Amino acid sequence: MGLRAVAVHSEADTDLPFVREADDAVLLGPANPAQSYLDIDKVLQAARTTGARAVHPGYGFLAENAAFARAVIDAGLVWIGPDPEAVERMGDKINARNLMEAAGVPVAAGTREPVSDLAQAERAAKEIGYPVMVKASGGGGGIGMGVARDDDSLAKAFEQACRAAARFGGEPAILLERYVERARHVEVQILGLADGRVVALGERDCSVQRRHQKVVEESPSPGVTPELRERMLAAAVRAGEAVAYRGAGTVECLVDADAQDFVFLEMNTRLQVEHPVTELVTGLDLVEHQIRIAAGEVYSVEPRSSGHAIEFRVYAEDPRRFLPGPGKIGVWEEPEGEGVRVDSGYTAGNTVTPFYDPLMAKLCVTGATREEALERGREAVGAFRVEGPKHNLPFCAELLDHPEFVSGDYDTGLVSRMRKS
Repeated sequence: MGLRAVAVHSEADTDLPFVREADDAVLLGPANPAQSYLDIDKVLQAARTTGARAVHPGYGFLAENAAFARAVIDAGLVWIGPDPEAVERMGDKINARNLMEAAGVPVAAGTREPVSDLAQAERAAKEIGYPVMVKASGGGGGIGMGVARDDDSLAKAFEQACRAAARFGGEPAILLERYVERARHVEVQILGLADGRVVALGERDCSVQRRHQKVVEESPSPGVTPELRERMLAAAVRAGEAVAYRGAGTVECLVDADAQDFVFLEMNTRLQVEHPVTELVTGLDLVEHQIRIAAGEVYSVEPRSSGHAIEFRVYAEDPRRFLPGPGKIGVWEEPEGEGVRVDSGYTAGNTVTPFYDPLMAKLCVTGATREEALERGREAVGAFRVEGPKHNLPFCAELLDHPEFVSGDYDTGLVSRMRKS
């Protein structure tokens, strides 16, 4: 696009490829995020120092921080993302849930006001009916979520959610919703165009999860019928219109695999880690569209989709217990070939530190059919060599041969079942 890119980084990330690949780079501070990536003043100072005209928040740290978005705009810079008001309104799960219900988007039975103590949670759970999902109203990424099947497990889940809320710096505002036993986690990618129109670019299935956090994503979802897909995409457009959404965003849904019905889960007001699978089946570069929309360019997008794409998140973690396993990378050999794309943050000689999320790379494969994508996935996972830190490539290989995943008839409990077998 002819644009120069400035990377901001911490001391821990000085030697990583993204710093070298940028046209310019600015050191923000120490590894501690509060002194580097989360320091809004330092990020804005880096923009002023380098003469940057726009800020892209990526998909971590300040990406869904309305105060940061406002600070960028107040500094006279272009914010490559939705309006701060949309970030704010969708950042609180309870507010977002109520707003979506008012917009005609299906929501699960649940609390409409924050639950502040255990006694209130017990009353709400009895009204909703066990089992219930308990989660912090703020935050994301599945952190602090827990399932309660009775009053005893509710107490534990409520305490866990309160701790998560405290980590996000807020009051213990807790949300309870009806828990779906055999659920799929399916999300719809939307683009809010500069002229106010909202378009849906298809869905991604994110049901392969550990600790309520995604590991593998694919598009299209093998568990969604054409009729359900049509309803989900239409609801996602209504969700975007309800907050005058601009730029790339994701409407996450919980699908009842047996009933073939869905409810709104949350909205991510940023680019997603798994956005490459949508790019691979639509042929669209979502970051390019984010930039064009932020620049005020008016144009049309005609959603088209073909083929099948799967993304495997390559983590520096123990493949059995899914606990972080940082370390220095001695060998890093990426797979290549038709239908293979690797978005990597590391290479040989780099060190995966314990300070941040242990995601090292995103291995993506595509094929004309899901079966072809699965076969390319097996070849690519087998050819990806990483030595030094622990990594989850053995898990990806195991998943690719698991009957439930191969059949496409799986749900969010798949990984737990695999580890119990």
